[in-house]
Amino acid sequence: MSPDPAARYAGQSVPRYTSYPTAADFSAAVGPAEYRSWLSALPLGEAVSIYLHVPYCRQLCHYCGCHAKVARRDHVIETYRRHLVAEIGLVADALPGRIPAARIAWGGGTPSILGPEGLADVHAALAQAFDFGALVEHAIELDPRQVTPLLCDGLARMGVNRASLGVQDTHPAVQEAIGRLQPMETVATAVSMLRGVGISRINMDLIYGLPGQSVESLDATCQAVAALSPDRIACYGYAHLPERRANQRLIDAARLPGPAERLKLHDTVSARLAHFGYVPIGIDHFARFCDPLAKAARSGRLHRNFQGYTDDDRPTLIGLGASAISQLPGGFAQSEPEIGAYGRSIAGGTLATRRGHALGLDDRRRAAIIEALMCNFRADLGSLASGFADEMALLRPFVLDGLVEIADGVIAVTRAGRPFVRLVSAVFDRFRLEATRRFSGAV
Repeated sequence: MSPDPAARYAGQSVPRYTSYPTAADFSAAVGPAEYRSWLSALPLGEAVSIYLHVPYCRQLCHYCGCHAKVARRDHVIETYRRHLVAEIGLVADALPGRIPAARIAWGGGTPSILGPEGLADVHAALAQAFDFGALVEHAIELDPRQVTPLLCDGLARMGVNRASLGVQDTHPAVQEAIGRLQPMETVATAVSMLRGVGISRINMDLIYGLPGQSVESLDATCQAVAALSPDRIACYGYAHLPERRANQRLIDAARLPGPAERLKLHDTVSARLAHFGYVPIGIDHFARFCDPLAKAARSGRLHRNFQGYTDDDRPTLIGLGASAISQLPGGFAQSEPEIGAYGRSIAGGTLATRRGHALGLDDRRRAAIIEALMCNFRADLGSLASGFADEMALLRPFVLDGLVEIADGVIAVTRAGRPFVRLVSAVFDRFRLEATRRFSGAV
């Protein structure tokens, strides 16, 4: 494939496909009544996963694309904690009983902004609503600058066994450009404190495509992060969407790398982390060879959800908090993203479901194809191939450019095509074909 097609593909806009349909295609057809019905229909003995969203930070980084706000007053955080506890009670009332929980994940924002006591209070409400006897993983996203001995002790008492630290980039000039000054010594100290209380499973998050970032600076970041020996490293492509995220308007778009340079940055991360012993997982994750995520990838058991690549095979993910998304056998349900509206709904005793999507047979088939492509770079359509004749025709340009191979209904993304697998997946997205929306760059 010549450089020109590579640059053309890299610059195209496409969803990240952490679900299908994507959240951008949810509608108001799903509300509190539908969500409650789906919760009540869950099998009593089948374990679920739980995600808690805390949408507050002490300061907002320029690059952030999450549903997050700055909280400068403690009473705002306390009010949100009360609403989170109340929502857990509402969900518990809708469930058929005290069902098992296999995994818990806290995300944000900065979940630790609740403080050790606030986290413990929410955790206690969860323990009352769910059976933790089957719990295998309890994870939390952390800002290294906010990690303290007191927080680590509190997390250990809650049974947290995995922490994901936001690093993004270690170069001071890049950090200044994204509004997140964070010396690597701060990250190292946070890792030491976490490991000191027994939280030994460490993840680190990086971002490529940031303003002022270069192959050399990203190479140095990979070396610095690998020196701390995290179990997993995720490196996401920065999505510059200033029309949707006001904080991103603080970033100088003229300093952002173009599509061809982003591709070089992507390849740099893959090469350097492989050099340090990390196995590539999908398009943006890396793990130690013996890590459960790497084992899942090798055995074909890799999955993809709203947190990215995972070895979590639970069919149900219950999302709690403003903007959180639940994935259930019946479909997807997303809570009110506006924190005030979320709080008013919960305080009024009503589930805060704002929108979602009820899954039909066609949705499930397309979701299975997209997940297979995103996780394994391969999808076997089998007898369904004839039903996707139009989609197979749309793959022809990818075949001609050497990005995809097709034989007997099996779609295989080549090594050269792996950075563009989201574009290949988009061919099977009926919403993507029906409407054009602004998403992140394909690479």
